[in-house]
Formats: sequence, C-alpha cells, structure tokens
Amino acid sequence: MDTEAQHTERDRSSPPTDSQDAERVGESAGAEDRSRSAFVSFVAWLPGGRATLTLLICTMFLLLVSTFVVQPFQIPSRSMEPAFRVGDRVLVNKLAYRFGSEPQRGDAVVFDGSGYFGDADYIKRVAGVGGDRVVCCDKRGRIKVNGEPVDEPYLYPGDAPSKVPFDVVVPEGSLFLLGDHRSESRDSRDHLGQPGGGMIPVDSVIGRADWIAWPIGRWTSLERPGGYARVPAPGGAHG
Repeated sequence: MDTEAQHTERDRSSPPTDSQDAERVGESAGAEDRSRSAFVSFVAWLPGGRATLTLLICTMFLLLVSTFVVQPFQIPSRSMEPAFRVGDRVLVNKLAYRFGSEPQRGDAVVFDGSGYFGDADYIKRVAGVGGDRVVCCDKRGRIKVNGEPVDEPYLYPGDAPSKVPFDVVVPEGSLFLLGDHRSESRDSRDHLGQPGGGMIPVDSVIGRADWIAWPIGRWTSLERPGGYARVPAPGGAHG
C-alpha cells in the first residue's frame, strides 16, 4: 500500500503532456487576443481614434513632466529686468532642489508667496540664505553678504542696489530675495516689518529658473552669476 501511494504522488507531480502544454498556450493566446480586441474596441470608441489616444498620452506625459520635473512660468512684471522681460516664458527646474540640494545665492527662483508676499507665484533672485547677514549698503553702494561686497551685473541699468537701507540676518531654512530691477520690484525689502520679516521659507520654492523658452529669439539657458562666489560662509564674515 505504501508503494502504491508513493507512485500516485509521483504521478501527480509528473510534467504536463504535450497536449496539456498546447491547451495552456491556447488559453494564453486566447487571453491576449481578448486583450487586443478590447484595446482595439476602446480605440474605435474614442472620437478621433488613434489620433485622440496619442493626444491623450502626450497630454498625460506633459502633465507628469510639469508636475514633477519642469514647469513653464510666464514673467508677469518688470521686476526682474533685464534678465527676464514681461511675457517671457521660463522653464522652472523642479528637481534643482530635490535630493538634498538647496537654493544658492544668485539663483533666480520661482516660489509661492502665499502668506508672505501675496497669494501668487513670484520670481526673484536669492541674495541671502540661512545664516547670512545681508546689509545695504557699503560706501560704493553695493550690498554686502557676510561682510563681502557683491557686484551684481544683472541689475537694471541705472538702478541702485537699494534705496532702502537694511541689515538682516536670514533665519535658517529661509531666503532673502531681491528683484533685479530694484526700482520696480517689491521683494524682501518691502516686507521687513511684516510676519516672516520679508523672508521666504525654502519649502515655498517651486524651483529654479534654468531656461528662457519663449519667445524663440530669447531662448537661452541661465547660469548662476559669479558675483557671490567670494561670499564667505555664515560666521566667517569680515568687515
């Protein structure tokens, strides 16, 4: 009896026959045919057929890119001239400050100003990061960061770095932001006495403006200005 039971168990685990393999292949092929048929029926049901499906796929792809990677932003005012003109479309790199990176002095950033500047998105240039002391101005009219004067080649021609004197220390996790066209810009200087002291939390930054994409004649990639390269780290200030 034991020998018979062992043979029975062995028979159950024996490999399938050719006819069983053929049956399973046929079932698989039938499932694929049904899936293909359902897809074809879905495409035929769409107004416009394959063209509409292609458009939907492209739209979804662009939405994903805009949400997580690059977002277009239209320049609404003169506050960042001459680097950015009214109507320019810039592409904002939303991955620039992911994975441990943070905004750097000189970056042009787009941020949500809700609760600080106003309920809208803004673009300004980073003049100070957490721990920095930003002062206006030295004897030559330049702003100083951690005691180092900063030459700002992006300033609008004829504009002073600021007609409003200030001396601030930027809290950790915050940014001090200025427009390039200082006489036309409402920025951190205008909110010094308000909640937050004119500073914007790093968490409110949407991304870094890395390209001007439109109009075509203005297409260019943007680089961080070198004026802040000599600025010492917070605590290493001099003068």
